[in-house]
Order: sequence, then C-alpha cells, then structure tokens
Amino acid sequence: MANAQVQQIKERLDIVEVVSGYLKLEKTGINLRARCPFHQEKGPSFFVSPSRQMFKCFGCGQSGSVFDFIMKIEGIEFVDALRILAKRAGVELSDFKPQDQTERTRLLEICELATKFFEKQFGETVSGKKCQEYLKKRGLTHETITKWRLGYSVDQWRALSDFLVGRGFTRDEIIKAGLAVSQENNQTPYDRFRGRIMFPIFDINSQVIGFGARKTDFIEGNKDEGPKYLNTPNTLLYDKSRALYGLHLAKMEIRKHNFCILTEGYMDVILSHQAGFENTVAASGTALTNFQLGFIKRYTNNLYTAFDRDTAGSSATGRGIDLAQKENFDIKVILMPETKDPADIISESPANWQKAIDEAKDITEFYFEDAFLKFKGQTPQSKKQIANLLLPQIKKLPNSILVSHWAQKLANALGVSTESIFEELRKLPLPTDLSAKASTNVEVLTKNEKNRQQLLEEKILALTLKTPQLLDFMDQDDINLFSPQFKTVLACFKEKAVCDIATIENAIKDFEGDIEIKTALDVCFFQAESDEVEDPEQEIQVCLEGFRRVAWQDQLKKYGDELKLAERTSDLSKQKEVMDKINFLTKHRPA
Repeated sequence: MANAQVQQIKERLDIVEVVSGYLKLEKTGINLRARCPFHQEKGPSFFVSPSRQMFKCFGCGQSGSVFDFIMKIEGIEFVDALRILAKRAGVELSDFKPQDQTERTRLLEICELATKFFEKQFGETVSGKKCQEYLKKRGLTHETITKWRLGYSVDQWRALSDFLVGRGFTRDEIIKAGLAVSQENNQTPYDRFRGRIMFPIFDINSQVIGFGARKTDFIEGNKDEGPKYLNTPNTLLYDKSRALYGLHLAKMEIRKHNFCILTEGYMDVILSHQAGFENTVAASGTALTNFQLGFIKRYTNNLYTAFDRDTAGSSATGRGIDLAQKENFDIKVILMPETKDPADIISESPANWQKAIDEAKDITEFYFEDAFLKFKGQTPQSKKQIANLLLPQIKKLPNSILVSHWAQKLANALGVSTESIFEELRKLPLPTDLSAKASTNVEVLTKNEKNRQQLLEEKILALTLKTPQLLDFMDQDDINLFSPQFKTVLACFKEKAVCDIATIENAIKDFEGDIEIKTALDVCFFQAESDEVEDPEQEIQVCLEGFRRVAWQDQLKKYGDELKLAERTSDLSKQKEVMDKINFLTKHRPA
C-alpha cells in the first residue's frame, strides 16, 4: 500500500476522536488519559497525545499510531485496519486489486443477504417458528436469538439460490460463498442448507462470512439424514481453521477478564454470553489451530477449555493443547459431568457454571488426575502405565521449573525417587516442532509487546529528555547495557554534553533520517510530557538499579542456557568456560 495513502488517512483522522470511540478519555495537561484496554489496571496509565498523534500505555508498554491502536483493539492485521480507517477517512484505496476487492465484497453481500433471508424464514414459516420454540426451550431469549441473528433455511432445493439470483448474483458466486452445491452435466446448483437452524459465523468485524446449520430432527417428519451440524466449506471468506465462533462479541470481554473460555459448540457460546460469560468462544468442532491461538493471543495468555473428559483426552484436542502450551498459554480445564456440556449446565444453573470455572484445573493437574483414575492401584504395572501417560506431558512443558515441579509430584505420587523420573524423562525424545508456523504466527502477533528491560530503557531516556543533567548518573558501562538504538542516542548525548532542552533538540537532529530511532524518541518525549516526577534524581537511580538487575538476570539466563547445551553435548571445555562466566556474574551481582 502506497505510503501516501497511509499518510493521507493519518492527516484526515484525529487519534483522539478514534480512540474516544472505544475509551472514555479525560484531559490531563496537554494529553488525555484512560484506563488501558490492553491490560487490567486500577488507575489510568493509557495516554493519548493530540500533538504527536500517538498513544502510549505506561503500564503495559503498548504504543503507536492510530493504525496500531485499531489493530490492537480490534485484534486485526494492518490491511484490515487500513480498510476500516480508509473508509472512516473517506480515502479510496486505489492500490487494491479491483477484481479481488469486488469478489470479496460481493461474497460478503451474499452472506449478509442470506442471513436476512434466513432470519425472515425464522419468523414467517411454520417450521421456522417451531425452531424458535425449540431454541427457547433450550433457554435462549428472543433478544439473544436476534443478537446472534439466528435463522431457518426452508426445506426446499433452491429457495435461497433463487432469492439471491433475483437480487443480481450469479449461481457461480453463490457456490463460491459456500451456500450452493454444483452438479454435474450443467444441472442447476442446489442450496447447501435446507430445513436447518442457521447460525451465522462472523469475522472479527462482525461481518457474516459463513454458516453453521443444525438439523431439525426435533420436528416431526424430518427426513434429513445428514450430520447434526453442517458448516460452510472453506471459501474466500471462511476458513474453519481460522474462525472462532463468537470472537467478534467476546474479544473485549476476553481482554477485560484476561482469560478465554473455549467451548465446542454454537449453543455453548450463545448461552454463555446470555448468562454473562461473554469471554467465551468456540472452535466449531475443529481441533485448535495455530491461527486460532494467534487470535486469542492478542487478547490473553490464559485459556480455559470446556470439553468433556473424552474430548479433552482425544488426540485432536491434545494437539491443540500442545500447540497452546508451546506458545506459553496458561491452560486450565473446566471439568463437567460426562453427559453434560456447558449449555446444559448454564441452562440449569449459571451459578453452577461459575463454580466450575472457579474450580478449573491446571492442564497438567488434569492429566495427572485422569491418569490416576484410569490406572488405579500401586502395582508396578500400573505405575509404569501412569508414567507412560504423564512423562510425555511433563516433557512438553516449556519451562524447566514446571518440569521439575511435576516430575517431583509424579515421583511422590508413585512412591519412587525423583532421580528415576528424571532418568526416564531423559530417555524421551525432545518434543518435535508441532508447528513452525505457530511460532512464527504468534511471534508476529506479539512482537510489539515490550519486556521490562525495554520499559526501563524508555523510562530512563524520558527522564533524561526532561532533565538532561541526569545523564551524569550513567557511565559507559550502563550505556553499553542498552539496546542499540538507545545506546546510540545516549552516546550522542554524552558526546555532545547536552545540558538543557535546547542542546537535546540540537542533538536529536542527527537522527532525523533514522525512522526507528525517531519513533523511539517520540515515545520517550511523550512519556516525558506525561510523567509527573517529584524527585528526578531518585527516580533515575531507582530505574538504573532495576535496569542493571534485569540486564544481569538476562545475562545469567543466557549463560545458563549455554551450560545446558554444553552438558547435553558433553563439552567439558565449554562447561568450564561458561561456569567461569557464571561465577564471575554471581560475584558481581548488582545491588
């Protein structure tokens, strides 16, 4: 996309106006502030700068332009944010391929019209009204049915297709939208969904992209011998490996509560939302994929699965959980009676569902309980069977502390030595890369999240921009610990002996051509404008002490990893070299 169009959008839109559509901003000095939508906090640490046209949260570190805000708050990619903001700014995106734009737009129009058609049949046909009665017996209110835009596909071969053709769409387009099925010998395509309750599936921006359809076996005389649920096939709009049912309504609640409840079915999600558990989504009958995890990762690292014991232990679900563990999700399992799903429990008592959520078990703890239920007793054979189930799960854990914890727990539960458990763990092969794509995908999604070292770097530079004399508290050893861009800036300040705002402004002219450094400086200037510091000298000393500790810990972790590798390869020379470095670091621990 041409930079000129991006710049045009930025010039036409005011970030304050855009952010105000999502948050209640209050004036504070030359900036505005609110509680951050990207993490939980008690007081407001999210600031918006009208003069710099950027936002910054001094709690979690998120920052950027109006594009970054829309991407983060909506959980979408740049291209989708571009479309949203271009439409709002009245800018035509001339670089889009017209044919692609037209096809996608027409398919979205087809899905929207189909949804309206199904909604109308819901209220105007005898079978549609019976479907409404069924859903209300399941616990859905009229308001909920309307909110989720549920409908009914009449039991006729081409009712929907003929309706859409009458609205100017071709039968080929209807097939491409997944709503009709082609036939051989040039026979007229027929509707894919007939005589079923229709559940529209929405994208992140609440546009209908596909459908799930439940058979109406509760209606007398129903002759549908197909599956209980039938979904739209993969299309230009809909890909079941990427879709999460209900995410368009759940995304802000997931971020607010800082955990996502993952269920299996449409009714589970709809009844959950109706009962107030609005941080709930469904994978629509598919195993959890890296793409779906990537979407959830934008809002939380905490995942609660609501599957029955058989499903939770299945290979397909297991692969999804393995992927989630690999990407450092904290996973819990909501335990349910064998014959009930979340919709059943919520229909009977929302309080019981809340209790089940509160009592959710860590995924590894769930595996432990499940293994010991399957193989009761303390015979050598049962101990071996339990170990065979649990050791691979322990081996997959991404953190060595967790591995040690669960290995010791298993040893205690089996009445064997911890050393024997670790010996068996060493025999197991390292877990294979479940999906290189998953790592890349989540890395891209989270690359803007800042660690403590980066936050401290920004804070220290902001303090020096506001009070240049604070540079005297840093020596060259401190500056060498900074990341390259901050190190360059601080070295320049030292060299030019900046002592006031005027000399700083003169010094930063050296970086006008470096977009990365200029962006970093904008963030720090913004922080300097927003921070109210009573004692700058004390503040920078505290920040520098923390920064030195973090740098020391990172270096120690790096050497620890090198030592593990040397031990694994039996490289004695390398082991001694790394141990010397670790000993040196240990003796020179920062205060």
